[in-house]
Amino acid sequence: MPESLVACLPQMRRVCPFFATRVERAGQQGVSGAVRPKEIDETFMTIAYDFSQPRLRLSRRHFMLGGASVSALALAGCATTQGPGGPVAEGGRISPYYLSMYAPEPDEKYPLPPVDLRQIDPEFWRTEVDYPTAERPGTLVVNTAERHLYLVEEGGRAIRYGVGVGKEGFSWSGRGHIGRKAEWPTWTPPAEMLVREPDSLPYKDGMPGGTNNPLGARAMYIYSPKGVDTLYRVHGTNDPPSIGHDVSSGCIRMLDQDVIDLYGRVPVGTPIRVI
Repeated sequence: MPESLVACLPQMRRVCPFFATRVERAGQQGVSGAVRPKEIDETFMTIAYDFSQPRLRLSRRHFMLGGASVSALALAGCATTQGPGGPVAEGGRISPYYLSMYAPEPDEKYPLPPVDLRQIDPEFWRTEVDYPTAERPGTLVVNTAERHLYLVEEGGRAIRYGVGVGKEGFSWSGRGHIGRKAEWPTWTPPAEMLVREPDSLPYKDGMPGGTNNPLGARAMYIYSPKGVDTLYRVHGTNDPPSIGHDVSSGCIRMLDQDVIDLYGRVPVGTPIRVI
């Protein structure tokens, strides 16, 4: 096992003892299956890199070591800084760091497949960036022109996510807060959509949560400063290639793996600003 990973094991044991034990076993016994030693080393380096980041906030639900693939060995969905070597290596090979970030989510109520990152510009992959702002840490800022959502952190930093935003005629700006949250939410089209888009009529009483639901795996409901539901959401999607585009009816659309990550970091009451 690489020395850099050994040095990170104490922190792993504090955050998730089960994960630390599995990593230790993998390092001692090797990994079964068709994985070359070089790939195993890259995976361990990726895990060590993640745990070495001082600003990285780790979520217990994302620690899983299963199967023989590099993507399953790496941290699934926790990474928030650009991995070693950048997102895409020469020859178009995607970094294991990002493959692990957007790996399958088999433990979800409705298991999620991996994201096909070839369909999405690397600019819209989750990363941590410098972000000087007057907004206080914990605030969400959606820059619709950039098609990015920022979760403001301490020290002039932020976690940046790619999003889909309102198409022409449906864009908006303003302040609010997250009024409620839901996992695998029911989608109920608003009255205006029922008139505008007749295809939505079969769901006038609501579409149950699931992988075909346009709200995806999670939804965070945006309320006005006065506590009124704006009918806008930050939510997942069943259409990953739409991320980075003007596609929605005003809601903020994210990759399911990203919205799951954000959902775990953001409590009800979180302020949000859309610009």
